[in-house]
Amino acid sequence: MKNIKYVGCDDAELDLFESQYELPEGMCYNSYVALGSNQVAVMDAVDARCGEQWLQNVEKALEGRKPDFLVCQHMEPDHSGAMSAFLAKYPQATVLCSKQAVTLMQQFGIEAKSVQVVAEGQGIDLGGLTLQFIAAPMIHWPEVIMTYCLEEQVLFSADAFGKFGVYHADEDDWACEARRYYFNIVGKYGVAVTNVLKKLADKPIATIAPLHGPMLEGDKKDEALRLYSIWSAYGVETEGVLVAYASIHGNTAKVAQQLAEILKAKNAGKVAITDLSRDDMAEAIEDAFRMNRLVLCCATYDGDIFPAMHLFLHKLRLKAYQNRRVALVENGSWAPQAVRVMRDMLSGCKNIDIVEPTVTIRGALKPEQTAELEALADALLK
Repeated sequence: MKNIKYVGCDDAELDLFESQYELPEGMCYNSYVALGSNQVAVMDAVDARCGEQWLQNVEKALEGRKPDFLVCQHMEPDHSGAMSAFLAKYPQATVLCSKQAVTLMQQFGIEAKSVQVVAEGQGIDLGGLTLQFIAAPMIHWPEVIMTYCLEEQVLFSADAFGKFGVYHADEDDWACEARRYYFNIVGKYGVAVTNVLKKLADKPIATIAPLHGPMLEGDKKDEALRLYSIWSAYGVETEGVLVAYASIHGNTAKVAQQLAEILKAKNAGKVAITDLSRDDMAEAIEDAFRMNRLVLCCATYDGDIFPAMHLFLHKLRLKAYQNRRVALVENGSWAPQAVRVMRDMLSGCKNIDIVEPTVTIRGALKPEQTAELEALADALLK
């Protein structure tokens, strides 16, 4: 990119994104400076945690010039946290944002001397660089806009096409952390993502510049667009089964592990297994959306289901889980209730095909019940 410079920051010490998603390699907050011959626009601020470093990066990129605009594509605090510091240093800069963002600026106590509301189809000529604004509501907040630079064919995509990790983390495996990011952050709003992808279809895109993760070009850009078309439609990326279990004393875990082996022997595609009490919940959500089949194995707990499974199903409902086949296995020594509760929770999800019959274990799995697991696997794979 000839006239666009990266000025983002890494936050390598951050352990949880949005106070819930594990960050083995920290997080980055991306920002860019678009240097036109007449005017300069800074594309988004960063989290306040990195504000000082970001302002230094911006000043270096400006090479003595003053920014005319701060484009605010997304008002979430990890992108607006340093806006006040920027506006204090560059009070002459006009904030370009959506109408909804103006209200959010007031709510977050951000004051600007000059604010200009932009809408779908509007643009601004910086002198050799033309920025065109694209309304992108509910990706994943209502005020979101994206920006397309006509001359350099750069899409500033806000939170879309982002990923967990610092800027150079996992450069050769974008999809792994991008998938976990998408389904846990943006995934509920698949219809909104699909709508924006339709708007972008006729625009030649050389570079995607998201607010998190690396810039995407070439084959990586093409693959990201392909995956987003699948993810936003709640389609199947990988044929296979996720076996998710919530076990108290280990007996339900043994059932889940045996069922996973049965599924592998039956050539079920990719078979993943997750302990919902110990494994990363966000990764379990990712795998549930990635594959076309799901097995839930859960112990009954206080006439309900074990809390780890309750949280998992609650999150699946929040993220609009849909269009999948699901098999249910319950365990209960004296009053099994898990199937009933899991079925009720899944009723809040769209187009879920629950496989019949379900399987009930009382305490430990009996040898004669292996046939029931075999039959369940066969029914799931039909």
